[in-house]
Amino acid sequence: MRVWRAMGVLGATAGLLLGGLASTASAAPAPSDDARCAPNAKTPLRQFRATWISSVVNIDWPSKTGLSAAQQQAELSGWLDDAVRQKHNAVVLQVRPTADAFWPSKVEPWSRYLSGTQGGDPGYDPLKFAVAEAHKRNLELHAWFNPYRLSMGTDINALLPTHPARQHPDWVVTYGGKLYYNPGIPAARQLVEDAIMDAVSNYDIDGVHFDDYFYPYPVAGQVFDDAATYAQYGGGIPTLAEWRRNNINLLIQEVQGRIKAEKPWVKFGISPFAVWRNKATDPEGTDTTAGVQTYDDLAADTRRWVREEWIDYIVPQVYWAGGFAPADYNKIVPWWAEQVRGTHVHLYIGEATYKVGTSAQSPDWADPAELSDHLAFDSTIPEVKGNIFFSAKDVRADRLGATTLLNNTWYTRPALIPAMPALDSRAPLPPHAVHATRTTGGVQLKWRSTSPDSTSYAVYRRELLAGDHCPDNDARNLVATTRSQSYLDTTATPGKLYLYSVTALDRLSNQSVAIPTISLR
Repeated sequence: MRVWRAMGVLGATAGLLLGGLASTASAAPAPSDDARCAPNAKTPLRQFRATWISSVVNIDWPSKTGLSAAQQQAELSGWLDDAVRQKHNAVVLQVRPTADAFWPSKVEPWSRYLSGTQGGDPGYDPLKFAVAEAHKRNLELHAWFNPYRLSMGTDINALLPTHPARQHPDWVVTYGGKLYYNPGIPAARQLVEDAIMDAVSNYDIDGVHFDDYFYPYPVAGQVFDDAATYAQYGGGIPTLAEWRRNNINLLIQEVQGRIKAEKPWVKFGISPFAVWRNKATDPEGTDTTAGVQTYDDLAADTRRWVREEWIDYIVPQVYWAGGFAPADYNKIVPWWAEQVRGTHVHLYIGEATYKVGTSAQSPDWADPAELSDHLAFDSTIPEVKGNIFFSAKDVRADRLGATTLLNNTWYTRPALIPAMPALDSRAPLPPHAVHATRTTGGVQLKWRSTSPDSTSYAVYRRELLAGDHCPDNDARNLVATTRSQSYLDTTATPGKLYLYSVTALDRLSNQSVAIPTISLR
């Protein structure tokens, strides 16, 4: 099945390199005494890289309501193109911002952030378009759902008459200038889950993503009025606070169970406010003095979700600078690393790109290197497997040149999505009939798929006569990833001999052995 495009001394040289090529499979490479073969922290082979594309109040996309279908599609394509240019491998797209939908949902109405009117048909299926365009660019599409927020205002009559909340006003709580479903009502929780599962069942999304909103953030002088609900559904749980946490725990467990029953490969991730509890509240908490603690204030026992492995990944929003005394990035990230250690839960870190050049919270946000310093710190912690940046418009704004600096320092090579062996560890069969042809535009690679579970391919390249026999344990030789069965390497230098290899990856990024080929002059 291995196709070599050379013979004689070239074949012999390639044979010497084969050991390095084969190690691009999922198995760990053999240790090497050659210091050159040590993995480079700045070019990891696997790293989750994404931005949040927010739709609520038209933060990122669509940029305003009432755009035509073509204009909305062009804008979203632009955000996906940004991701490709920055060598990201995923996007997190908000598709249910306020108990509404960016797809023709069987449960809830079209979002007002599309047409300007709740229930207004945008003239196409935005989620279908987003999935297709993301996958065309070999980006994972994680669909982002806000579970309980109903409206950014307080007028329930502003919702469509057919809206589930209008049909069940007893499910609704007004708090902090917004409307919410009451998480303590089992039927409301069921509706939330049904809305999410409508998207999971009908679209080829790669992940279900929650942000940091469960019970709402506290508002001084206001009470979330669920005492009667607690009296009705408390079931012997001794305190209101414990009952609320149990309600959210049930949501997390049930969503995970329903996703895995429907599509075991779809990942479930949550991005909470980063402080579970301050150490002064609980000695097992973080060395912080944050004004909000998710366990106490949002009824979100985020640490338990990790320990129980009710989620596949967690993205704490560590939206503070390194050295910021009340909540120090350099103290919070190691705490989360300790929480995921020994579990199957992946840890990605949420980054506050929106604070760069705008926030007066600490002087560090005026330093263009702050975000790059975060990634430098993360690179020393094995449990940190990636980063997500909030939000897309701030990443694009590149204030102070911070995005450019970060990309030029840390994202110089592509990266594969981290594998999740707890969900599936079986690698696909390798591609076959791999061959390379010199063209006027570069080196044209082509191959054929061997197994139906191959969803994408990774292309590696090294100079054939440079004596590089290192395993591909980082991305220094990774040229591209693609969902096509061909790739044109336009960066190949004319006249140079290259040894290419191609691997197949499945939807959970398990990687096959590499099949090599040589490009002739």
